[in-house]
Amino acid sequence: MRHALALICALLPLPALAEMSAAEFEAYTQGKTLYYGQSGAPYGAEVYHEDRRVQWSFLDGRCKEGRWYEAEGLICFVYEDDPTPQCWSFTESPSGLVARFENDPTQTELYEAQEQNDPLLCLGPEVGV
Repeated sequence: MRHALALICALLPLPALAEMSAAEFEAYTQGKTLYYGQSGAPYGAEVYHEDRRVQWSFLDGRCKEGRWYEAEGLICFVYEDDPTPQCWSFTESPSGLVARFENDPTQTELYEAQEQNDPLLCLGPEVGV
């Protein structure tokens, strides 16, 4: 009987990870610099400041200032160079955050690769001749 119960439990689907609320996301991220990966490769990093301010970089030396807010249960970001909201759902897995881009969920899923205390490398503005 015990083996039959173990087999039934093994065949049941695992519960889906619950999406984080804005309060949970803020508590998890505030004051941190999180590096994200996609398909085993570095994707970018974001610094989470007070007052829901952020700084994003694709790790190319260019950084964008922005803010995040909650809308319809999603975490949405707007940046200085693009006022179009980029909305994500976040879940917490045993290895860190998992982010799914809800503007087009088939395109982008990121995972937290690491947390660092070092500031992002942000080069100054490009100067032309």
